[in-house]
Amino acid sequence: MPAPMKSWLRPSLSWLLVAVPVAVALEHFAPASQTAIFAFSCLAIVPLAGWMGRATEHLAERAGEGIGGLLNATFGNAAELIIAIMAMRRGLDAVVKASLTGSIVGNILLVLGAAVLAGGVKNPTQKFNATAARSQATMLILAAIALIAPAAFHHLGGRQALLVEGRLSFDIALVLLATYVCGLIFTLVTHKALFTGGGGRDGQHPEGGRTWSVKKALGILAVSTLFVAWMSEILVGSVEATARALGMTEVFIGVVVVAIVGNAAEHSTAVLAAWRDRMDLALGIAVGSSVQIAIFVAPALVLLSYLIAPHPMDLVFTVPEVLAVTLAVTVASQVASDGKSNWLEGVQLLAVYLILAMVFYFLPAAPLPV
Repeated sequence: MPAPMKSWLRPSLSWLLVAVPVAVALEHFAPASQTAIFAFSCLAIVPLAGWMGRATEHLAERAGEGIGGLLNATFGNAAELIIAIMAMRRGLDAVVKASLTGSIVGNILLVLGAAVLAGGVKNPTQKFNATAARSQATMLILAAIALIAPAAFHHLGGRQALLVEGRLSFDIALVLLATYVCGLIFTLVTHKALFTGGGGRDGQHPEGGRTWSVKKALGILAVSTLFVAWMSEILVGSVEATARALGMTEVFIGVVVVAIVGNAAEHSTAVLAAWRDRMDLALGIAVGSSVQIAIFVAPALVLLSYLIAPHPMDLVFTVPEVLAVTLAVTVASQVASDGKSNWLEGVQLLAVYLILAMVFYFLPAAPLPV
């Protein structure tokens, strides 16, 4: 049997691509089946996000270390960004903020927790660069402050605060984006040695094959992005009906379901890296992705909302969302502080994630802002 055929017959997330035509068919021929449409569009995004990540990795290898890091920073959370943009265009700010919260919390608790647990089972104690980890953790603390400040202003400022909190969110977004750029310079230029990690054990591409050409990688990235945008449009259109049908809140769907779908590709990569005792890489994927969501994607969406949304989006998150991010950042910072990890810390991170997920599940239909 030819090698390409064998590779397609091996168990793979790519098998889920069959969900793409199913989701499209359901939307056109069974529009009343909103729950099924939501489920299949979620399944369709998982392999598409994986192909986007794979194309970005190949481009990074072709472009070199500095530009490669920038590409990974830009496209690492593309699926989440696209889903959020589609929801924002429909004026579903609650879903957008919930998906941002879910991405931040999911990466630093679920993804990192699973990676630390998997790596700890095989390697009793794993080490990583504590200085780099603390730098990323400090960025997360900045992100938590950026969520707490607008919420506190909303609560303490009274009715007068409502008149200016949009401008406050806009200004905070500019500060976060500027800080993100400085973080890229720190990571890719002035202190890049801290973030290189141990590298691969065998010096080969993760897939074990040849690096794609730039043309092939760009083509796959473009096609995958278009399909993710299409599936995201379908997914967002079915969120409200699915929430009603399943007895869930839109916030729970955004925080847990949509966030897990958008981060599916990163989950497997981080766990596999930790299993191979490459905790610097696993930590960079999990924490770095949360940093990108918090200080790049969120403020970018605030600015974009002035151009494409029915109304500008602010950074005033609900009390549960602010608390979830703050607690997740606190726990992740504790784990990253000493440069070592073990399987029990992975269990603890996952336990915190499950507790927060249960809180969001049992929340009333419309949690009040602070």
